[in-house]
Amino acid sequence: MKTQSATPAPAKAAAPKKSSGGLNPVFVIPILFIIAELVFHFIFGDGKHFQDGDHDKLPLPGDYFGTVYAGGFIVPILFTCFLCVFVFSIERFITIGRANGSGSIDDFVRKVKSQLDRNEVSAAIAECDKQKGSIGNVVKTALLKYQQLATDTQLNKEQKLVALQKEVEEATTLELPMLEKNLTIIATLASVSTLIALLGTVLGMIRAFAAMGATGQPDTGALSTGISEALVNTAIGIGTAAIATIMYSYFTSRIDTLTYNIDEIGLSIQQNFAAHN
Repeated sequence: MKTQSATPAPAKAAAPKKSSGGLNPVFVIPILFIIAELVFHFIFGDGKHFQDGDHDKLPLPGDYFGTVYAGGFIVPILFTCFLCVFVFSIERFITIGRANGSGSIDDFVRKVKSQLDRNEVSAAIAECDKQKGSIGNVVKTALLKYQQLATDTQLNKEQKLVALQKEVEEATTLELPMLEKNLTIIATLASVSTLIALLGTVLGMIRAFAAMGATGQPDTGALSTGISEALVNTAIGIGTAAIATIMYSYFTSRIDTLTYNIDEIGLSIQQNFAAHN
């Protein structure tokens, strides 16, 4: 009796090597807080910005450094928020820029779709290697699976299409966390900065009104300090929140564009597979 040897299952296509990327906020935020404290005390709090060289007195007229220092202990916290928005925005610019890869994404998508229409899968994989971005990583993973399924004799066509779709979804799921990392921090600071600024404003106004009611005649120095504290905190907090909101919207828009292109070319791969296999 002749025995039929079992056909070994094809090996799973290897996904392109991907770096996790991104700064670790656990280490970055404390460092930024220390920087903010040093700047606040040694630059803004330098005696040359105040009357008689004493930072416990009123700032010199028109000296904005001294005015900011008069904002009180909330200011370094708001500085930290601003530095976090600034640093993590730069990091996202670099990360998402790398994710876009080299060249135009639209040109890459058109070229790969054209190669797939001609059933030139190997050429499309080579194009992914040139692109070196998130879309290239996802498409390459899908195309390697495409080649594997094209020679698979154990699965029917429907099963192959399901397996190909699953591969695209898994590759996309692996890429997105890298793109979205630390965006939550920027989004949180967009609202938290305003709340911290409001706290500083309230404390400043409390100081101002306390100065007015302390004696029969208000202490103009304490009143001025309280109002400065309120206004400085409001300005820094609102400015930081505005920048954070703009940056978050910009980055999410770019990520949505990448996701849309990945979905578009993923659908093309599945349609091409259905047509040629």
